Amino acid sequence: MGRIPSGRHFLQIPGPSNTPDRILRAMDRPVIDHRSADFAELGSACLAGMKQIFQTAQPVIIYPSSGTGAWEAALVNTLSPGDRVLAYKAGQFATQWVKVAASLGLKLDLIEGDWRYGVDAGLVGEHLSEDRGHEIKAVLAVHNETSTGVTSDIAALRHAMDEAKHPALLMVDTISSIGSMAYGHDAVGADVTVGASQKGMMLPPGLGFNAVSAKALAASKQATLPRSYWRWDEMLAHNERGFFPYTPATNLLFGLREAIAMLAEEGLDNVFRRHDRFAEATRRAVRAWDLEVFAQNPAEYSSVLTAVKMPEGFDEAALRAVILKKFNMSLGAGLGKVAGRVFRIGHLGDFNELMLAGTLAGVEMGLALAGVPHTKGGVAAALEYLTEQNRD
Repeated sequence: MGRIPSGRHFLQIPGPSNTPDRILRAMDRPVIDHRSADFAELGSACLAGMKQIFQTAQPVIIYPSSGTGAWEAALVNTLSPGDRVLAYKAGQFATQWVKVAASLGLKLDLIEGDWRYGVDAGLVGEHLSEDRGHEIKAVLAVHNETSTGVTSDIAALRHAMDEAKHPALLMVDTISSIGSMAYGHDAVGADVTVGASQKGMMLPPGLGFNAVSAKALAASKQATLPRSYWRWDEMLAHNERGFFPYTPATNLLFGLREAIAMLAEEGLDNVFRRHDRFAEATRRAVRAWDLEVFAQNPAEYSSVLTAVKMPEGFDEAALRAVILKKFNMSLGAGLGKVAGRVFRIGHLGDFNELMLAGTLAGVEMGLALAGVPHTKGGVAAALEYLTEQNRD
């Protein structure tokens, strides 16, 4: 017989993240009538709570969808066939969003970025300054690139757009950062912020979010790309009373209400600091192993995952396979053009010091068993840092 794993599976990919028992219990209930007064109370609580999470006074629309659906909703509600869109490609998920835009018949101005760095706001500003006829209608950017562990400065991007005096909409993907890293939709001046349920919000996949500015809502009244399921106007009309224009993901909304409550109880600033702390501990482990953090600029280090560059000649898929087989732990694969060269450690969502210690121990043992050149002591370096951070 094969080895039967004991204990709980360690899901240390950078999303979907672990769903805490408290949220699972909140969802473990009979489905209710989505046209009832009880549902209206649930819907209203979720809609109001997500405004707090996105830190906005503007509407947040909740879809029964993946993050990909929320990408599409951002585009089809604000743009028209043939519109030009400027996108900064510095990772696999930025690339995927571009593919969605292309499939909708939008014209793409692409800036090919270095995947080890975030969005270069200066380059975006220069490109927009050259568009004197203001033909570019939207700029697409990923806040936290899940494939690389690189975070971009969205406030700097907004400033560059303002300096160029360009009226394009700013659309930001926060799918892997919302609920885990500091981001304010209103504060950064985004027009559409895209999110999803399965990462910092600690839920299973199945909910997509659009936080929308007044400027984006105005654009939606002129946009002519075909849309039905994704229509903001119908959603907002029903949302005023806590309802949705079609059958919502009822039990996921029970979980969402609980997730919002959990984040509020801890306090968002404390949540962000916790993620910062675990990210720094992980990077210290990586350096102690004599491995390389994929992100190059310390100001752009992600707090929800750490992408680790494999030594030359060694395959990340083989390492992850050993760790899964021996220790029942899943790590994130290398994606796109870094496939085979980078593995990713997720440290987000419902996560604490002991869970991180176990995760890093699994990686360190896996490196040894897979024959990957490294120096011992990564776990010790992380624990030393975490111990000091927890001193009163």
